[in-house]
Amino acid sequence: MAVAHVSMPSTTGTNLEFADYSLYSNLSDNELMQLAIERSLSDAQSSGPGSENFNNPAALNMPTLPCQAPPSHRRPQQQLEPTACPANPPSETIKPKGVCSVSHFVTGSGKRMVAYRRYDGTMQVAPEPEEELEPIVKAILDGDVGTVRLLVKQPSCNLLTANKDGWIPLHEAAYCGQDQCIKILLRAQPGMVNHRTLKWKTPLMLAVTMEHLACVESLLENGADPDIANVERETPLYKACEKENPAMVAMLLNYGASVNKNCIQGWTALHESVCRNNVEICEMLVKAGAKVNMPNMYGITPIFVAAQSGKVDALRMLLKNGADLNSQAADGATALYEACKNGHEDVVEFLLSQNADANKPGKTGLMPIHIAAQRGNDGIVAMLIPATSKARVRRTGISPLHLAAERNRNDILELLIEAGFDVNATLSDDHSMMYEDRRSSALYSAVMNNNIDATTMLLEAGANPNLDTFNPLLVALRQGCIQTVTLLVQHGANVNAYIPTHPTTFPAAVMFCLKYLTLLKYLMDNGCDALSCFSCVYGSNPHPPIKTRRNVRYDVDETTENTCVQFCEVISTETYSRWAGPIIDVLLDYVGHVKLCARLIEHLDSYHEWQGIKEKSMPPRPLMQLCRLKIRKLLGINRLKKICKLPVPPRWVLPRPELFQVSFDVSQKRLFPDGQTAC
Repeated sequence: MAVAHVSMPSTTGTNLEFADYSLYSNLSDNELMQLAIERSLSDAQSSGPGSENFNNPAALNMPTLPCQAPPSHRRPQQQLEPTACPANPPSETIKPKGVCSVSHFVTGSGKRMVAYRRYDGTMQVAPEPEEELEPIVKAILDGDVGTVRLLVKQPSCNLLTANKDGWIPLHEAAYCGQDQCIKILLRAQPGMVNHRTLKWKTPLMLAVTMEHLACVESLLENGADPDIANVERETPLYKACEKENPAMVAMLLNYGASVNKNCIQGWTALHESVCRNNVEICEMLVKAGAKVNMPNMYGITPIFVAAQSGKVDALRMLLKNGADLNSQAADGATALYEACKNGHEDVVEFLLSQNADANKPGKTGLMPIHIAAQRGNDGIVAMLIPATSKARVRRTGISPLHLAAERNRNDILELLIEAGFDVNATLSDDHSMMYEDRRSSALYSAVMNNNIDATTMLLEAGANPNLDTFNPLLVALRQGCIQTVTLLVQHGANVNAYIPTHPTTFPAAVMFCLKYLTLLKYLMDNGCDALSCFSCVYGSNPHPPIKTRRNVRYDVDETTENTCVQFCEVISTETYSRWAGPIIDVLLDYVGHVKLCARLIEHLDSYHEWQGIKEKSMPPRPLMQLCRLKIRKLLGINRLKKICKLPVPPRWVLPRPELFQVSFDVSQKRLFPDGQTAC
């Protein structure tokens, strides 16, 4: 199956040359060709009729093989009458009469085609005509110096005759490395030495790009201007630095090339050399007057480039020549910040040895230690800890602990905890609002990621599990992670936490474990309020109908009305109604005398097997049950855990009743400690 390729310059800067459309392999050759034509024509219309793209960097790339013909001969287009290249290249190409747009494309078999769309909407597709080479151009490509010498003497030979790309014979000679032909051409007509193509390339620029040193020397000796830039405002010196050719750089500098001229993005030749870590060329440029602190359009200086790309040698050379170590880019990032971001440990070590400021935040508020913790480089974090001020970290509104916990960087989390970073540091309002759940602690992120190791480290270091609006315990319960729930409860998590945005009359923790009776019992054993589950505003009166939901289940993440949700409403949903009996049975073990509301009684009456549960709720409750509840209330769960070391029934987490001197007034159902009796 043939694969179509489209080549259509456009003003959007997107290079569509030879784009692969192999995804359409099920199309026939004719359908594929029609698709390529339509895409290229639509791009041509969006970029304006007949316009060419002179700003696309990708479109300006040329092959680097001197033995091949230049692009003007490898990509022949429409045959036009040869005319002299104007001083200022035109911005539009000449089109045939009556044609709205022209596009070129290559079929999968390599056949070059051209499509014409006329103003009346008709379209014509034809093979692209081959361009016939001028005799002198053919002689230059063949390297036939004798023929070139003879042709320039003929009156009919016009050395300013340009092809469709604006190339004259001198451009061809410079591109192919024919320095003898250059000398002959310039001897015949020296005024064309700075002639530019339609893409504003001089013969000198072409010779530098192809690294033809002899041609560069010949052109410079004949008056070529080394500061004429191409359409991207790149000078020959910039291109020589890009090619890492010290001899060519030295030659251009000797002929007066401007060393601080910048390209369209503000980069200078020094930026380019530093990026390639070519210290030899960097020193040549600095000696020639290159400014070591000159920023590009984004405020990036050469030292920033060296740190970003991990070039220690270039970095050392720049500092030796007076570069500003703590200069900041437009986004506030420093060289140290960028080295941390890209994980260059050797650069970070060198910068810190030169007293780089590790406490400069960028516009996002993050410091180097933040980005190192986020990226997970424990070696860089270990180097930054001694140089980082904890007070400055607090002022940023976010701790590196948050970023390490969020990205599951356990090694870094351990380093930061050992270094004394506050495990209870909370996010500022600005940072907290970036998260949908409005988290504020590092512990919350560890629990959210179900990272038990990180959760353990934070809790053992003293993290408070009750700092967040949405309690981490509720997150662990929703995930069903028993180990995390146990850790949080053991370290004081509030088992009676509520959700402010979803008010309920009972603890939210109960709602998350209605399907897991083991978890429900564990929460009740640790002080969860079971009595509130039986407090219904409707009581024995008829209840309003349950509001049906689209997902037919109770979703705690769904926005509810401002009214508090009753326990009987939650348990009556289709998701939990089949478990209503066992759930009520568990909760009754943790309450005294309660009165079931009409809806709970309705559930218990719906199954014959649940009649025993209904009877269990009726008074009187067993005396042992009431004694345990009273002792539990008087001492509290935390106190019982601390002072009671004797074996106790695990169901109640209570000491044996005979350990306490208590008496109970059966008639009044009141309990009195220390042997007191009712009056």
